[in-house]
Amino acid sequence: MTTAARNSSGQMALVFVHGGQFTATCWQPTIDAIARANRSVTTLAVDLPGRGDEPGDLATLNIGQCVQSVVRQINEAGIGRVVLVGHSMAGITLPGVAAALGAPRVERIVYLACCVPPQGKSVLSTLRGPTSWIARAISRSIDVSAPIPKPLAKWLFANGMTRLQKREVVAGMVPESAVVAREPVDRSCMPKLPTTWVITMRDRALRPAQQREFIANLGGVDEVIEMDTCHALMHSEPTRLASLLLGRSQR
Repeated sequence: MTTAARNSSGQMALVFVHGGQFTATCWQPTIDAIARANRSVTTLAVDLPGRGDEPGDLATLNIGQCVQSVVRQINEAGIGRVVLVGHSMAGITLPGVAAALGAPRVERIVYLACCVPPQGKSVLSTLRGPTSWIARAISRSIDVSAPIPKPLAKWLFANGMTRLQKREVVAGMVPESAVVAREPVDRSCMPKLPTTWVITMRDRALRPAQQREFIANLGGVDEVIEMDTCHALMHSEPTRLASLLLGRSQR
């Protein structure tokens, strides 16, 4: 399901791609903050296949299907130029979307605490600590994983949040494709584009040092911004994130 799309044909938009175990609704606090600041800005939050109203089989899902779904939703919304914004596991989808749309249509890519494996490696190969133990155990036996247990999800994704914010985060979690996490990534066709990376400095899911490794896997980025918050920054710091994104979409 796409959420909060406000567009006219050919208009530039902020396009939001969610990470693993989430849906497009995770962006709502940030999209609401953008609307309060500037109602003329077009936003589009997409669901990846098998989430929301977007059809797809999580047990057989692959990165290419995710890319095709995002591109189709952008085109169906009548959007021309885009700023692509992705969180966490969206790091494996954004490069393909940028390649499919082409450099003339993509103004910038904004990576928010994303997972970007080395070329030819998988998300699973990059995981460490508690996330790695759980993911590896799950991936050996099943193709679709249940949401992470709520206490662990709060610890990994929502440290420092209010109780209400934590409840919103865990309430929005959904099953995820373990198949996609095992799939090697291919960024060979990704065009050279302006890029921004937001490092979440209190992140327990993807530690800041590891995020810097992911930046290196991309070959570097044009801009690195450190934000003193947890992994799910779209919930913990929606106003600050909205301001940052508006600044990068209006340059």
